[in-house]
Amino acid sequence: MSTTSSTNPQSTAPAADGPSPASETGPRPARVIHNEATTEIPVHLLFRDDPDPAPVPLRPAVVGRRQGTGEQPRTRRPEAARPRPVPQVDPELTERPARVLPGAAGVAAGFCGAAGCAVTSWWAGVVPPLAAQALGLPAYAGAGLGPAQWAAYAAAGALGMFGFGGLARGRTGRAWVLGLFGRYRGTVRRTGLMWVNPLLLRRRVDVRLRHWRSEPMPAADGNGVALRAVTLVVWRVRDTVKATLGVEDHETYLRECVEAALARVPVEPLGTVRSSADVAGDTLTRLVAADTAPVGLEVFSVRPVRVEYAPEVAAAMHRRRIAALDAAQRASVLTSVVDSVEDTVTRLTVRGLVELDDYERKMLVKDLTVAFCAGRGDTGH
Repeated sequence: MSTTSSTNPQSTAPAADGPSPASETGPRPARVIHNEATTEIPVHLLFRDDPDPAPVPLRPAVVGRRQGTGEQPRTRRPEAARPRPVPQVDPELTERPARVLPGAAGVAAGFCGAAGCAVTSWWAGVVPPLAAQALGLPAYAGAGLGPAQWAAYAAAGALGMFGFGGLARGRTGRAWVLGLFGRYRGTVRRTGLMWVNPLLLRRRVDVRLRHWRSEPMPAADGNGVALRAVTLVVWRVRDTVKATLGVEDHETYLRECVEAALARVPVEPLGTVRSSADVAGDTLTRLVAADTAPVGLEVFSVRPVRVEYAPEVAAAMHRRRIAALDAAQRASVLTSVVDSVEDTVTRLTVRGLVELDDYERKMLVKDLTVAFCAGRGDTGH
């Protein structure tokens, strides 16, 4: 301001000295003050008594960045959260039925092999005479054990071993995953007596509906207080080949998925809020089912059946809950006493039994409150 006034000394000169040079040349040019940002302020706005201010074109007062700070305008939009990756399993691991034969075929092959061995022994002449008489075989001197006899023994023995060795009994709720030299060959879900290639490796899988009660696992409530939760999981194996070959141990994988879900979902101690326990159970079921579906497991329910505070915070939280219950009980007792006192005073005054002024009313209320509180205290003890 001092700079502007000093640069215009003619505006303060007396009128007797004559017209100023500015009045002779026409309207005075507008002066502009530039600040450090982006705005320009006309000087004439500071001196409202000057006649006919000249308009000054101004640039848009939009701040692109702060000069001297290097700060750039924020043009980047917040990116959406990326979805959590889903575990992938070898697409070739898909359950398909294995080729098996009825058990009668294996029994027949086994008996044929045994009969072939008996005939070969009679042919070689190694059957004892007593056994030949008991079986009713005709007398035969025998050709001896030559290459032909040994070949017949080998063929009959292999037939008998394959026949009897491939017999298997399928049970309800059990399945076999078959493999040959590390390659998946199919799954057997049939029941009863059947014949399975004895060269195939069999892995028994339980496909029944199962309940698993976990050990205490670390969890937390909505405020981050450490808890220990025991969950009950209802599940079964839906795809035997993925559950057997997709992971090393599907039961261990299920346990770890439940533990990971408990770390992400807040749970509350049982008996506090019923709806929160149901919501936590539904969320746990959804998360665990999504994590275990790629490995052939079907999860129906994950429910916390016992939730307690961790040992390091159990004592403090127990004292906190006792204090909250005590405060709630005191508030309930106080409300009941106030209602009783109000009802008593109202009845006495409305029925005209007594006439009380303000002081007597206050004393009566005080005495009744003390009497009711003392009576309730004696009853509680």
